[in-house]
Amino acid sequence: MIHQYQNNGYHIVLDVNSGCVHVVDEPVYAAIPKLEAIALCEENREKKIEQGVAAISSLEIGEDEKREIVEEILTLAEAGQLYTPDEYASYIEEFQQRETVVKALCLHIAHDCNLACRYCFAEEGEYHGRRALMSYEVGRKALDFLVANSGSRINLEVDFFGGEPLMNWDVVKQLVAYGRSLEEPHNKKFRFTLTTNGVLLNDEIMEFVNREMSNLVLSIDGRREVHDRMRPFRGGQGSYDKVAETFRRAAESRQQKEYYVRGTFTRNNLDFTQDVLHLADQGFEQISVEPVVADPKEDYAIREEDIPAILEEYDRLAKELLARRKAGRGVNFFHFMIDLKGGPCVAKRLSGCGAGTEYLAVTPWGDLYPCHQFVGREDYWMGNVTEGVLRKDLVKEFKSCSVYSKEKCRNCFAKFYCSGGCAANSQQVHGHINDVYDLGCELQRKRVECAIMIKAAEADL
Repeated sequence: MIHQYQNNGYHIVLDVNSGCVHVVDEPVYAAIPKLEAIALCEENREKKIEQGVAAISSLEIGEDEKREIVEEILTLAEAGQLYTPDEYASYIEEFQQRETVVKALCLHIAHDCNLACRYCFAEEGEYHGRRALMSYEVGRKALDFLVANSGSRINLEVDFFGGEPLMNWDVVKQLVAYGRSLEEPHNKKFRFTLTTNGVLLNDEIMEFVNREMSNLVLSIDGRREVHDRMRPFRGGQGSYDKVAETFRRAAESRQQKEYYVRGTFTRNNLDFTQDVLHLADQGFEQISVEPVVADPKEDYAIREEDIPAILEEYDRLAKELLARRKAGRGVNFFHFMIDLKGGPCVAKRLSGCGAGTEYLAVTPWGDLYPCHQFVGREDYWMGNVTEGVLRKDLVKEFKSCSVYSKEKCRNCFAKFYCSGGCAANSQQVHGHINDVYDLGCELQRKRVECAIMIKAAEADL
């Protein structure tokens, strides 16, 4: 399976199953789709060359160049870099029978928030329920549960999430200390992450975060007017001026590493390139700005008719980021970061984020859900940190979810980069997890194309 496209002057060919990317000239680009059957047939090489030259006879180039193109394409095919078969389709059943362990928890340390973000899937921190703060006792049981169910895995991930986790900061600190106390006796290593809106972030907290947290996620949407429209305080006043400078100091205190400023764009700012560049101009080097997922009835929800404008905007953003890099002012944009040398590991290709199996969310009272976006949906309650996972049927359902269980993924060139997309988004749109969020797929495919183009352009720098 191959995918061909042109972007920013580059002719790009992706061999989907191997992950090999080829940047070629126009004649080779035109020849590649004409030669697949010939390259894979059982004829001897010289016969294939003859057939190949005949197949591209309409190309307005010389006979010697045609032969050279055919030989080059055959060499790539023979090396397993073009027209490669899908090695994973026959492996998926065996893969899904593997024993899984829990490797990550999202601790809902606070079902409460000091902002009233309009697009918040957590309903201002309440998650379809009541306001609550996680107690140290519940958090301690959650970490015990993680250690007990992590098998021989050494590295464990814990995200302090909300609502706003800094509203329960003392418990966060206590749980970090408890997690550290478990490391040596159990041969584990905790990697803690904090996701915050920044309202309560101060120097004392940052000193602790920089010492103990492997990653920091800072929520800011971009330009002041964009941010304040969607992320106000409960009284309606904007929060940009409260958090922007604090976030700048936080990024600098981490030497511009191991953090992200994470924003959301909506129908109100389809020119989100300007928000990314605004954040870059403010001194942030690790940036993520993602499309909102919302009820289509909301005025800020992205609609199908917005897709062409968004695709053009991603192309515009990719070119702007390249220009900044050439000028020595490069930043990392999360959705354009892609590894073309190692590529995603097999488990990541087939299982995605691991929601419902390797990754679970924990409510303030200790209930387990497949991920933070399922919290409060009672059909997806999985158990609790005291008794463990009780809904084995849900584990089986999530374990069976892959790019091979979703019909729309089978012929999609991006399937091994998104691993089938978000299960929560599928459930929200279709009522079950074995489908895709179609609008999100359109955007994901464009982001993959832009990411690969950027890699091609960087090779020319």
